[in-house]
Amino acid sequence: MTKFLYFAWVRERIGTQSEELDIPASVTTVRELLTWLAGRGDAYANALSDMETLRVALDQTHVETDAPIAGSREIAIFPPMTGG
Repeated sequence: MTKFLYFAWVRERIGTQSEELDIPASVTTVRELLTWLAGRGDAYANALSDMETLRVALDQTHVETDAPIAGSREIAIFPPMTGG
């Protein structure tokens, strides 16, 4: 099981701040992961519809969408951060 954390409007749209999921073996990169999650239902599809703007961290390290997810224990998904 992998722990997922959702932040800001991603959390609001999905309807939970965290959950634990089994990732299929066929899902190997962040992009594939986001596509798989978007297929889990309308709430996920809505939250992840613009994958290019989302930020992802694997085990608290920011990564690009082509990064492999193998061995990740925690995956965080959040919208772009704004300054202030």
